[in-house]
Amino acid sequence: MSDAATPRKRGPQALAARNDQALIEAAREVFTTQGFDAPVSAVAARAGVGMGSLYRRYRTKEELLQRLCADSMERVAAAAEDGLAYEDPWEGFAHYVRECVAFGFGVLAPLAGAIEVTPGMRRTNERAQELADELVARAHQAGVLRPDVTTMDVSLLIGQFGRPAPAPSWQAGEEVRGRLLAIALDGLKAHDHLGPLPGNPPDLRRYQALWGAR
Repeated sequence: MSDAATPRKRGPQALAARNDQALIEAAREVFTTQGFDAPVSAVAARAGVGMGSLYRRYRTKEELLQRLCADSMERVAAAAEDGLAYEDPWEGFAHYVRECVAFGFGVLAPLAGAIEVTPGMRRTNERAQELADELVARAHQAGVLRPDVTTMDVSLLIGQFGRPAPAPSWQAGEEVRGRLLAIALDGLKAHDHLGPLPGNPPDLRRYQALWGAR
């Protein structure tokens, strides 16, 4: 759909959308750096909105966390769609991994079983999973991704990079993470002298079950 055909939000509707996105970005930063026990007042302050604005949009902290999880799944799906648009299967796969690492996918893992999974969260997760499976399958078919790597392996690997590496500064931490991610991506490539991965592949159903119970 062209930009001209896409409806644009204006006036109060546009302001509400910007405030909502600011809240989500602030929530991601606050809960990532301060932990999930951080008060929602810290989120409102970081977003530059009043508590009234926050509570008009999210009646409880759990609702805010649910929306944050859904937003993460939306970003995962978008990263996978972008990756599938690459002509080169490996470049598309690597783009997906880098994008998911960049926005911090995986940092919400401790919420599994702690908040109720909404139908919207479930639908978004299923779409993200389908797109990620397609991306991994395409890389396998092209012979560029080692054949014993599963989508769940990739997801768990991305999650590990959501934890900041010890570093004397934020910039140094980003450089360390970039170097380690490059090493990890090289390790995912298919080549002629592969040894078998140890153990059994992670069971997707077991990880999904973590989000099914409170």
